[in-house]
Amino acid sequence: MPDYLDDLRFAHVLADAADAATMSRFKALDLKVETKPDMTPVSEADKAAEELIRGQLQRARPRDAVLGEEYGLEGTGPRRWVVDPIDGTKNYVRGVPVWATLISLMEAGETGFEPVVGVVTAPALGRRWWAAKGHGAFTGRSLSSASRLQVSRVAKLTDASFAYSSLTGWEDQGRLGGFLDLTREVWRTRAYGDFWPYMLVAEGAVDICAEPELSLWDMAANTIIVTEAGGTFTGLDGRPGPHSGNAAASNGLLHDELLGYLNERY
Repeated sequence: MPDYLDDLRFAHVLADAADAATMSRFKALDLKVETKPDMTPVSEADKAAEELIRGQLQRARPRDAVLGEEYGLEGTGPRRWVVDPIDGTKNYVRGVPVWATLISLMEAGETGFEPVVGVVTAPALGRRWWAAKGHGAFTGRSLSSASRLQVSRVAKLTDASFAYSSLTGWEDQGRLGGFLDLTREVWRTRAYGDFWPYMLVAEGAVDICAEPELSLWDMAANTIIVTEAGGTFTGLDGRPGPHSGNAAASNGLLHDELLGYLNERY
């Protein structure tokens, strides 16, 4: 099995470049923000960071394909880099520090493309998380200064901390009743939002999290980090990986119950 460590090191290089680009415009008074056709915001920093990452990939990994939120899919082949230049753009444009660049390498397998490398870098929080298939998940300042991630061992929902992004979307899908029932059952709920709940699951600080509507670039890096930390990452339909258009992540012990509530009366 490939060790993917060279790709992981390169993903950190990409993350360093993205950090410099995004932080240089964070809280800039003249930041330009547009509204995309789906009515979500995109800033000049989103575009600049993705362009920068694509340029480095073209030079260093010209045979690999690239899928990014802002510029779509370019290239073909069994290896595909998936990039969300700023996950949490609404936070970014308002000066809230909870946003990150998500970088993942996906490789074609028997069941389609699956993440084998993931880096989530949140420079305004001073945090970074990463993983490579078969090598575990870590957090720290650099590859040489890191601590290993491990999900929690909480085995009862009544003791569990549940994180989510917002109430938006659950009602549209007819899942709000089960979602609210779950919030009443668990020990604690917090709407941390975007990438952060998944990283907290990987750290063992949160036990379960879920979102009703997501894109592949929102999930690919999170998937490999959660699973390499010993957790479980599926769609709300229980399908493993980041391909269901939504997500449920847990320490594994609580996953069936999590899915049960979120599919209640659905």
